[in-house]
Amino acid sequence: MTVSIRPATSADLPLIAGLIRDLATYEKLDHQVRFDEAALGQHLFAPRPHAEVLIGEVDGEPQGFTLFFHNFSTFEGRPGIWVEDLFVRPAARGAGLGKALLRHCAALAVERGCARLEWSVLDWNAPAIALYRALGARPLDDWMMMRVDGAALTALGQPG
Repeated sequence: MTVSIRPATSADLPLIAGLIRDLATYEKLDHQVRFDEAALGQHLFAPRPHAEVLIGEVDGEPQGFTLFFHNFSTFEGRPGIWVEDLFVRPAARGAGLGKALLRHCAALAVERGCARLEWSVLDWNAPAIALYRALGARPLDDWMMMRVDGAALTALGQPG
């Protein structure tokens, strides 16, 4: 088996959309997928993209992806990379593709002078947690992820 990683291009948009839907199905979150494919393409492949995607292939066939973007650590005074999603199709698991995708993100972080690579994982995803720990990742026990969206986001964004 040959594992390879490559940057996504705009021609990969249908593939990326499909992989996102596959990820949502795996995570039992299909009901949360609301993206418009054309808008997603604009966010990923505009002159100043909001995020980047890597495509993972096994024997030349796309089997996974990771979507990531830069964040910034005020304490470190340097950028970091946040991995929003990492997914490998079930048939390709065990080939080392997830590890290769994370290693590629880590290499980009080092190359770009980033202080860290971060992501979240669902607490029930034991295989992913085991992989991440084996790669040297550690949970941030003192931190809780927070989110504001929908009507709450609109309300929070109102003046006053």
